[in-house]
Amino acid sequence: MEVQARAKLNLTLDVLGKRPDGYHDMRMIMQSIDLTDRLTLAENGGVELRVRTNLHFLPNNEKNLAAQAALRWWEARGRSPRGLDIEIEKHIPVCAGMAGGSSDAAAVLRALNAMEGEPLSPPELARVGESVGSDVPYCVLGGTALAEGRGEVLTPLPPLPKCWVVLCKPEFSISTPALFARIDSVRLRCRPDTQGAVAALKAGDLQEVARRLYNVFEDALPDHRRTRVNDIKNLLIQCGALGSSMSGTGPTVFGLFDNEGLAREAYDRLADLGGEVFLTQTV
Repeated sequence: MEVQARAKLNLTLDVLGKRPDGYHDMRMIMQSIDLTDRLTLAENGGVELRVRTNLHFLPNNEKNLAAQAALRWWEARGRSPRGLDIEIEKHIPVCAGMAGGSSDAAAVLRALNAMEGEPLSPPELARVGESVGSDVPYCVLGGTALAEGRGEVLTPLPPLPKCWVVLCKPEFSISTPALFARIDSVRLRCRPDTQGAVAALKAGDLQEVARRLYNVFEDALPDHRRTRVNDIKNLLIQCGALGSSMSGTGPTVFGLFDNEGLAREAYDRLADLGGEVFLTQTV
């Protein structure tokens, strides 16, 4: 079976505080985009679980979230692991704040569920994904959603009006654990107006949603990284983006456009500056 794994963006992202279990309580709006990895799953007739990707540095064993998802699926079904080959053609940047690994895991869950005749509903499948990673439940369901708790408490929202998205992942990666550690010690400049963004979604107002894009992790970036992120955001706004923000723990920056021509111009200008640049749409 072949299946697509979609990247996600954070339209808003707020960290409410650290929990007794060591995780952080989050409140954020998640959005699927049409930037995808492609996965192929095939039973191999044995008992070995194998993962292959087009990126040599990614794990090809049970450390890969896609393999973990398969194991959790069989566990949830009360079965022993079976021989399975998972091939991943990566297009979503790695360590970029767009849930590439979590989306691959979610795609494996959806594929295995489909291969066995859909025994689990999407919400039940999302609950299986909780044991793999905090973003996996959202990636199972996709679309536009309010995510709370560790990210696993999901409330579907009216879809973001379809628009163009220009993304740029700078030439560096950011450690998610390190950024979570920093967020507890920095003074946040402000909080995102998540409730206002929800109201704008309900009104179908793209401009009002874009005006409220905000991610508190930008305040926790080291100074030289924050400068680079701000430079990309400013260029996107200069090119006509309705709003711009960083996704997840970064460092990918995105801008929302209601005009394809302006989006393509922004893509061309960013492509000249280095990093990984993408032009896509919301889903």
